[in-house]
Amino acid sequence: MPFSPQEILETITMVEQYHFDVRTVTLGISLLDCAHPDSKTAAEAIVRKITTVGKDLVATVRKTEKTYGIPIVNTRVAVTPIALLDRGYNSEDFYRLGLALDEAARILGVDFIGGFSALVEKGYTHGDRALIQSIPQTLAETSKVCSSINLASTKAGINMDAVLEMAENIKKAAELTKDAGGLACAKLVVFANAPEDNPFMAGAFHGVSEPEASIKIGISGPGVVRATVERFPDVDLGRLAEEIKRVAFKITRVGELVGRKVSAALDIPFGIVDLSLAPTPAPGDSVANILEAMGLERCGTHGTVAALAMLNDAVKKGGAMASSSIGGLSGAFIPVSEDAGMIEAVEVGALSISKLEAMTAVCSVGLDMIAVPGDTPAETLAGLIADELAIGVINKKTTAVRVIPVPGGKVGDRVSFGGLLGEAPIMPVNTFDSSAFVRRGGRIPAPLQALNN
Repeated sequence: MPFSPQEILETITMVEQYHFDVRTVTLGISLLDCAHPDSKTAAEAIVRKITTVGKDLVATVRKTEKTYGIPIVNTRVAVTPIALLDRGYNSEDFYRLGLALDEAARILGVDFIGGFSALVEKGYTHGDRALIQSIPQTLAETSKVCSSINLASTKAGINMDAVLEMAENIKKAAELTKDAGGLACAKLVVFANAPEDNPFMAGAFHGVSEPEASIKIGISGPGVVRATVERFPDVDLGRLAEEIKRVAFKITRVGELVGRKVSAALDIPFGIVDLSLAPTPAPGDSVANILEAMGLERCGTHGTVAALAMLNDAVKKGGAMASSSIGGLSGAFIPVSEDAGMIEAVEVGALSISKLEAMTAVCSVGLDMIAVPGDTPAETLAGLIADELAIGVINKKTTAVRVIPVPGGKVGDRVSFGGLLGEAPIMPVNTFDSSAFVRRGGRIPAPLQALNN
């Protein structure tokens, strides 16, 4: 359907005044045919395939950006979960494959490459264990590689052995990058119900049900939605939801247009549009500010969960009307370090980790880019992760944790990661002990609804 002159003018306004952009064009690539008993041979095949399939990606994205006047902030690659390439590898073999991913990303000139991943919600393979052991070193010694581990699902329950191991790995990754505030942890996320077509980092990977390659689009528009809410200060919440739906429809149409043009130019199938509202540290480009524009004095006060639930639902309804190719996470990101409004809410005492956890029950992601004291025990991190995964498992939705135990950091300090990763105030965690619970290990069984058929 062609755009009308009015829609074109509205899009120009969204870009120029309200920070609208396409947050990422992510190229998914299957690496299943790169598996080989010799990890050096596999690494060479990985670099060769990624750089062949993606050779025109960055140039095509830049040309599309210029042609349509829509900023495209990031260009990324997502690959098959690397643990699936296991042919009897040890952790050093997987480290070698991680270096190959970083080299391929550097050659292409993309911002990040995701898929240094494993799916262990029901148990480990030997390859899963070896990859997980290699994560801290790999993320510390690469600049573009992102890692994600799926620890739980509604069908399988929660792998508590893996939860504790990943908590320990988060601590190790932070320590290996202590001079950068634990930066490696910003490239590491753990999931419940991880989607196979997510274009956003650090959780993107190219699932086994995906085609050989595909283009995935992540759009963004907190500033546009905030401006819409501010234009209707006195309407009731039902009417406000309708207005948010309308603007989400427009944002989604623009995102799919960009994605399909890139897809056609590269002759790679178009995959999905992810509707997630992804904030940035820029003033006005904040999910927290949208909630505050609805009438909350500060994000985190009573009413915040209800406001976020309405926002998330309205965005999904509007996007679903605009496209039949919705996927990924499709909700509202609430990363503390990447959202100026969230940072302010934490600093004035309006927003706590407990409140953020409650908010994740109604949005599509989880506890994202949370900085905590560096001396937080691994068992406490494991308990935090387990709580968040349980929300996803019981509610049949995606949840995730990306937490940074900042080495040497204390509550009230700030840590800066730069760029879109922003900076975060270090938040307090509950100091009561949960170690006896998480060290029981085993698997928390799937809820009864997992038997739905």
